[in-house]
Amino acid sequence: MSWLPLLLLAVAFEVTGTTCMKLSQGFTRPVPSVLLFIFYGLSFGCLTMLVKRVDISIAYALWSAIGTAAVAIIGWLVFKETMTPLKVASIALIIAGVVGLRLVGAGQ
Repeated sequence: MSWLPLLLLAVAFEVTGTTCMKLSQGFTRPVPSVLLFIFYGLSFGCLTMLVKRVDISIAYALWSAIGTAAVAIIGWLVFKETMTPLKVASIALIIAGVVGLRLVGAGQ
């Protein structure tokens, strides 16, 4: 799994960019607004390198699922968003779907 560090880096940049999106307050704050684009650019750069090593369906699914879960947790802990049982179950279903894709991809 030599591609795992690249995936985690892509996710970290994406999650940071998404956090900057919230902090930019609709592009009214310049620093987080600029950082949003920088972090998303870095994330897509890492994701582009990742798809050279992993099927795009797997890479994108992992990237988006891990990012979704991380952003939900950050929203809950940092921005005091609600974390309902339905939200937790929905995130678990997303992760289960990605695991299923990975298992199907590994069997080919």
